[in-house]
Amino acid sequence: MTHPVNILERYWNFTAFRPQQEAIINAVIEGEDTFALLPTGGGKSVCFQIPALAKDGICIVVSPLVALMKDQVKALQAKGIKAMALTSGISFNDLDTLLDNCIYGNYKFLYLSPERLQQELVQDRIKQMHVNLIAVDEAHCISQWGNDFRPAYKNIVLLRQLHPTVNVIALTASARTHIIKDITKELDFIQPKIFKQSFFRSNLAYMVLHENDKYYRIESILKKHKASSIIYVRNRKLTIELSSFLKSKNISATFYHGGLSNNEKEDNMNLWLNNQSQVMVATNAFGMGIDKPDVKTVIHINLPESIESYFQEAGRAGRNGDKAFAILLKNNSDEVLVKNQFLKVLPSVDFVKQVYRKLCNYFQISYGEGAFTVHDFNFNSFCKTYKFSTILTYNALLLLDRNSVINLSKQFKNNVSVQFIISSPSLFNYLETHQDLVLTVKSMLRVYGGIFDHNTKINTIRVAEKASTSESHVIKILQQLENDGIINLHLAKTDAQVTFIQPREDDKTINRIATIIEQQNKLKQEQVKAILDYTENDTVCKSTQLLAYFGEKEIEPCGICTVCLKSKKNNASKDINSIKKCIIELLEVEEQSSRAMVSALDFSEKDIKETLAILLEHDIIRLTKTNTYKLSHL
Repeated sequence: MTHPVNILERYWNFTAFRPQQEAIINAVIEGEDTFALLPTGGGKSVCFQIPALAKDGICIVVSPLVALMKDQVKALQAKGIKAMALTSGISFNDLDTLLDNCIYGNYKFLYLSPERLQQELVQDRIKQMHVNLIAVDEAHCISQWGNDFRPAYKNIVLLRQLHPTVNVIALTASARTHIIKDITKELDFIQPKIFKQSFFRSNLAYMVLHENDKYYRIESILKKHKASSIIYVRNRKLTIELSSFLKSKNISATFYHGGLSNNEKEDNMNLWLNNQSQVMVATNAFGMGIDKPDVKTVIHINLPESIESYFQEAGRAGRNGDKAFAILLKNNSDEVLVKNQFLKVLPSVDFVKQVYRKLCNYFQISYGEGAFTVHDFNFNSFCKTYKFSTILTYNALLLLDRNSVINLSKQFKNNVSVQFIISSPSLFNYLETHQDLVLTVKSMLRVYGGIFDHNTKINTIRVAEKASTSESHVIKILQQLENDGIINLHLAKTDAQVTFIQPREDDKTINRIATIIEQQNKLKQEQVKAILDYTENDTVCKSTQLLAYFGEKEIEPCGICTVCLKSKKNNASKDINSIKKCIIELLEVEEQSSRAMVSALDFSEKDIKETLAILLEHDIIRLTKTNTYKLSHL
């Protein structure tokens, strides 16, 4: 077996592990069930990737985050390591082929979502694989009291039944003590090796600042610390607004949110990663899997939804070990805003039932039917049809998705169907006078043979690729053909796809998950209370507050947060008052030289001289001709 350090050096170009990594890797290689709690940026993925590379066989990695799966697979492939991810949208035939590749193709990593484990085909093929390790990422999702609980995570224990001799590693960046116990129980760990790295960051100053003019304070912070920064904001509109404001103040900035195209995300990300833009203004869609070590400041302009998410986002600052700042800006309106944003939008069980019934009606699904049917979904049209609040409805759909009632695939696409309504000779006569349309029309005809005979659903991206043009250009041409009476065109934009996982049973379907919905709503209320308590508590060190939330005890004050700095300032002013009092008491007895006072008083020479300067300035004492001090009124 290759030594872990050699694997680290070969693939990652490092010669030493970070704290805890080597001990975790050795425990996994020795076949122990292992739990690893490492903070953001602590290098969790290496803890299962290196043991998997050290052994023969394939590692099954369960993760709920499609973007993170894709990033990790891409990074492994770039190192020449065979890895794949089973994401949504894969046809049965393709899935069949991919799983065969995992059995026979010397793949080292198979990433999949917990929902994939429900498929018999996936279970059957995994059983045939030579599995060397099972890794559960974002393991807090298995606990009903964990952030982002997903019932499908409870299916992971199936892997243990398929491969009872294979050990498991569970990893997370945020889990409180009772959640850790829950995780190890749910994953059927026997005498688990538990590794918890302290979340204390000696170089990271947690600052909570009360500001009425947040933009002005952001400008002054960024001009003082002219280094890489992230600013987290509440919504997509604010990312654009704030980045424009910063540019107007000659601070280079770009923005990131979930609504950008993949190309736009990549372009903006590269500007920031390459330090062509000092600031990335982003929603919480940004940051997962990003490891930029030189981030100087992470600023939250709005209160986050939980300590867990704040700690993870703030932890992206100062990963190179240099002093860095996690700054949370607040004002009097923030408490109302955070409650409106995260609590008032929690759907009740009754509302979830209503949304589910209407969703079934919207797609004309009969009672007892609909399982595994796929539907293009226009979310705004659905809300408008039933006069639903968009944010409440979206959260209800997310609940249905997380609880495996539906699968909500959020991807914009054009739903297009076309039929030519003129004869073939007439079409070619038309094209003689419209040469700019020829390539696109011919491409369409070659892909879709029956397009003259009946209404045909077409893939505009495929046509665009064949014609070497853009999808938007294809849409414009189709609209022109419709206007000229050449085709009948049906063009609808969809922003999602809905797959029904369970057959329709109306209230019975939701009753099965009612307790989970209520529990998650309660958890969200507790999390919002915790973040409000954190922002309001200005007597306990900010770092201590955060670490205590995650169960760390006997923590020394950090000395650099807003609370510690305020305490130092107060102590300093108390010392000056004490020195003033002692100097005045000495001078009431007789005149004194500064040297005599330094000898007589138990304070530093520097502090005594600074206090003498203050007393002189306020005309409380005066200097005599013999360079001694006396009280002015004597």
